Amino acid sequence: MDRYATMQAWLSETLGGARHTLSDPIGDASQRRYFRLRLDDGSTRIVMDAPPEHTDCRPFIQVAALLAPAVRVPQILARNLEAGFLLLSDLGDTDYQTALAAADETEAARLYRAALDSLVALQTAAGAEQLPRYDATALGVDLDRFPEWFIGRHLGQTLAEADLAAWQRCRAVLLSRLAAQPPVLVHFDYHSRNLLTGEQPGVIDFQDARYGPAIYDLASLLKDVYTVRPEEFRLDLAIRYWEAARRAGVALSDDFGEFYRDFEWTGVYRHLRTLGTFARLAHRDGKTRYLDDMPVALDYLRETCARYVELHPLYKLINRLTGFSPAVGYTF
Repeated sequence: MDRYATMQAWLSETLGGARHTLSDPIGDASQRRYFRLRLDDGSTRIVMDAPPEHTDCRPFIQVAALLAPAVRVPQILARNLEAGFLLLSDLGDTDYQTALAAADETEAARLYRAALDSLVALQTAAGAEQLPRYDATALGVDLDRFPEWFIGRHLGQTLAEADLAAWQRCRAVLLSRLAAQPPVLVHFDYHSRNLLTGEQPGVIDFQDARYGPAIYDLASLLKDVYTVRPEEFRLDLAIRYWEAARRAGVALSDDFGEFYRDFEWTGVYRHLRTLGTFARLAHRDGKTRYLDDMPVALDYLRETCARYVELHPLYKLINRLTGFSPAVGYTF
């Protein structure tokens, strides 16, 4: 019996033989697959298919239990851990990426403010300390995907000695700044594809949650490669988050300028890691659609690295590797 048939047999038993249909798989960034199940009465559920040889359902269950008192996450209705199946409540089929594409500025602001409220609640959920630490060592492992997969595999280039030294210096500065942030519960992919619309945002795909840098998820949300907003819009939201998170007890800097610098640099880390991850998805896993999102990550990197002297070597390196020539303007 193939895996799909095994899943259908488990569902039939779990649902007491109730007739149902399954959608095509939803999402493709990991070994997990998700299906929307529809019963004859019109109600829906979500089925997670997580082959045990590739992934583990237990982190999803653990993090769901931590988050459930704080934010809207799927309820686990049934489970088969040996086979790698979960039956979940359905939080809806409209994600933030879709909603924001159709939203005017007022509606976009409302959606983002709701997402920030949920983010602060998520970050202050009890029990985060039991999650894996996203410390300097783990941060470094993820960051090293950039030279390995983006530079080496995707661009087919090798860093010369001077470029390698510049990369190592920037790498050390980024890791130091992120590791110095107060630790909180980090969703790890808190962006428009993992938030669902509703009175309170639905939060999904949280199984990789860590205990790490407080600003990581904010950078994921406001510097999202899947939906881009003007900087003044992002700045307003960053201020709102900074005020709300401090009120909630997150030990952020009292100086907004210092906080915003950390936000910018965390975005640089996030986009370097993203480029490495997208290159790995494309070249190792054959998911080449992620190549289309690389230019946005590069734009964010150029925007930020050009502002800070410490990151100028990285700015020049990225431009040289990608053959990008910054526009030069003159005034008289």
